[in-house]
Amino acid sequence: MPEAAFTPRVFSGIQPSGNLTLGNYLGALKRFADSQNEGIESIFCMVDLHAITVWQDPDALRQATRQLAAGFIASGIDPDKSILFNQSQVPEHTQMAWIFNCVARMGWMQRMTQWKDKAGKNQQNASLGLFAYPALMAADILVYHATHVPVGEDQKQHVELTRDIAIKFNNDFGQEFFPITEPVIEGAATRVMSLRDGTKKMSKSDPSDMSRINLTDDTDTIAKKIRKAKTDPEPLPLEAEGLEDRAEARNLVNIYAALSEQSVDQVMAEVGGKAFSEFKPMLADLAVDRLAPISDEMARLMGDVGEIDRILAHGAERARGIASPILQKAYEIVGMVGAKV
Repeated sequence: MPEAAFTPRVFSGIQPSGNLTLGNYLGALKRFADSQNEGIESIFCMVDLHAITVWQDPDALRQATRQLAAGFIASGIDPDKSILFNQSQVPEHTQMAWIFNCVARMGWMQRMTQWKDKAGKNQQNASLGLFAYPALMAADILVYHATHVPVGEDQKQHVELTRDIAIKFNNDFGQEFFPITEPVIEGAATRVMSLRDGTKKMSKSDPSDMSRINLTDDTDTIAKKIRKAKTDPEPLPLEAEGLEDRAEARNLVNIYAALSEQSVDQVMAEVGGKAFSEFKPMLADLAVDRLAPISDEMARLMGDVGEIDRILAHGAERARGIASPILQKAYEIVGMVGAKV
């Protein structure tokens, strides 16, 4: 088969399932905002259909979807430069997902680490959606012919499945229709760990609110959480190599580096040898300076949910302009007669 040329395009989705955290900001949202001017079309999606693979309170889901959109915008995502929408407004996602349900193999799905983790020993009572959602994730990506997907290490397996589905579809039908999407893995400096356990990733699902900084936290709460963050009794090392076996110290230095847009070596030249009683107030001041404007802007946006809904509807219209012809061509390749999308 001749190699097809695909327009570079980035797709990323985040589930609306709770507060956005500092980890979401540094690991995803800030990078998305910084990349908007690089000339590559970017599509950002609130994946609300993925959220309902487990039961959601409808009012809470609506609130979380709008709050997530507000977080994207407050973090610097410009809905005029990028495409910003919620998944359920673009039916092409689920239509493409059915095709991929018929391409993907049961064995592929059963090997997915997140299926094993989330369903556990109770697989017979887990929803079919939870089992099949990696095919929907592949559809999210490939319905736009996305060439790159920013992901954390925990989602890399899903992008690999997306690649497997694209390859099998292309081979089954004898044409290079779907791109073989490349994962863009977050760097160590933006992988933010729990404030209570430096070996675990900061998570909005952690039972302890003190383990994370939420983008909705006020200035006093941000400062308090950093002040109470777990550390060890030794002062900071003089050089970055000394952080290797000190998970909590390394995490706080990484956060400082990411927020100040410096390398870890540059930060260590500034703070190496300081006690945490000196370093934590510096980090707290920096975090408040960077995050308080985001929190304030999110609150302002959430004061006018009608405007958020208008932004998402406009984004969905733009997204459908890309997805619809790709789905239509996929239908034709598969052999659907007279199907219109």
